[in-house]
Amino acid sequence: MITRRRLMQDLGYLAAAGQLSSKVSLAGPPPQSSAPIQDDVVRLDANENPLGPPPSAIKAMVDSVPATARYHFDEFGKFKEAIARSESLRPEQVLLGVGSTEVIDAAVSAFASSKPLITATATYDILVELERSLGRRVVQVPLTETWGYPVRKLAEEAVKAGGGLIYLCNPNNPTSSLTSNSDIEWLVTNLPPHTVLLVDEAYIHFVQPTEIESAMKYVREDKNVIVTRTFSKIYGMAGARAGFGCAKPDLLHAMEPFLDNVIPVLGLRGAMAALGERDTLIPARRAEFVRISGELCHWLHKKNIRYIEPHANFVMIDIGRDVRPFGQEMLRRGVAVGRPFPPLTQMLRVTLGTDAEMARFREVFWQVYSG
Repeated sequence: MITRRRLMQDLGYLAAAGQLSSKVSLAGPPPQSSAPIQDDVVRLDANENPLGPPPSAIKAMVDSVPATARYHFDEFGKFKEAIARSESLRPEQVLLGVGSTEVIDAAVSAFASSKPLITATATYDILVELERSLGRRVVQVPLTETWGYPVRKLAEEAVKAGGGLIYLCNPNNPTSSLTSNSDIEWLVTNLPPHTVLLVDEAYIHFVQPTEIESAMKYVREDKNVIVTRTFSKIYGMAGARAGFGCAKPDLLHAMEPFLDNVIPVLGLRGAMAALGERDTLIPARRAEFVRISGELCHWLHKKNIRYIEPHANFVMIDIGRDVRPFGQEMLRRGVAVGRPFPPLTQMLRVTLGTDAEMARFREVFWQVYSG
């Protein structure tokens, strides 16, 4: 059996042999420049949350530093129970991960090795690159005209392949767009045999509740659906590496061999504290990002610059030229922005920052755009 640890070893051998793309990384995408980014650079390139962890999480992590000598397996069950309660699930429907990325990797390894990974383009492409680097089949179809996932085409591809893993990110990264509740319901209802649907909800808390319904309801109904979440985004804990996946137990059991089954104790305790604030923290932070997003979109509209209507903590801007040199020039002027996301190579992904960071972004962006 190939365990996650063995998989990482194999990836290391592939990298050493030059067979692995430099973009394949479980931690995230490569930066715009290989040079170190200075402390005074405005970082709007990785969909991080500048608000950082809530004070309760910071205190929990600081207080827990002496505890890092041990793994603290005995605390994992309590964390699962807390997550399960927050989502009206049973603890056996929850799987912990080092960020949601580890859970996604485990799902890909469990359900898309002999059968294909089926998804749209453009989407979160780290798992796509991982699959291709391992010589596995990936099927991608374009997003719809409204930047949603084409659920009927995804289902058709699964039928042709005899099953597989359908990956759907909602809201989608990098487009910050939504796939409608009705489309996801149709896909779940019409999921082909031998097919698992993975819904990545890393950014769901940035969306107004009236605009989206979590796919967690299908987990409660014991459908062939996996939902992943992370504490990296709305909770501002990207460096703490705490995430989870939810599904019926037989799906989670198939994924378990591909995880280390250990998450950092600082992330665990920080996430536990943050989860206790979810009812007040999430609405407050959502409102703040909606305000900042609205101000940026209003400015872009006044400048007659097109963009995709955002539903997360980042905006995809149509700059009408190659993103790579544009981003490199912005970095030289002190603002780091998102990398290219083929085939949308003329669209720039920008993470929302603080008011001061967004003011700096607008200044530098306009200099480069109009120059």
